[in-house]
Amino acid sequence: MTITYDALKKADADRCAELESQLFPGDDPWPARAFHAELAAKHNHYIAARSEGRLVGYAGISRLGRVRPYEYEVHTIGVDPDFQGQGIGRRLLAGMLEFASGGVVFLEVRTDNVPAIKLYESVGFVNIGLRKRYYRASGADAYTMQRLPAGSPS
Repeated sequence: MTITYDALKKADADRCAELESQLFPGDDPWPARAFHAELAAKHNHYIAARSEGRLVGYAGISRLGRVRPYEYEVHTIGVDPDFQGQGIGRRLLAGMLEFASGGVVFLEVRTDNVPAIKLYESVGFVNIGLRKRYYRASGADAYTMQRLPAGSPS
């Protein structure tokens, strides 16, 4: 099986929404229109993972601010359950971090999402805070995590 990576397209929005409903059923999954809005935003960068042309993963990051040094915020990462555990999420995250090269990157992650937390920690993210009831639909808490640019003082 070969996975290819390219830009997420507006035509992928319905498939993204389908995956969101599988991956985040109790946390207000994004509908297709949310992906359309994200893809239209000037400072967002979205990546797709495809197997035989079918979307199996997606990830998005946004550049914050108008002047350097920029900060970035990971908006989403999702991988089809049938394709998890194959490094696709790690590769998507690497693409977003490459886009954010030289900037501080933030994200929120459910406190009970241990695989995602381990992934983020493995590439230098650290927990900097707790956001109570961040996920409104389920009431789940989230950690805010931060990754400093390479060479930054801790």
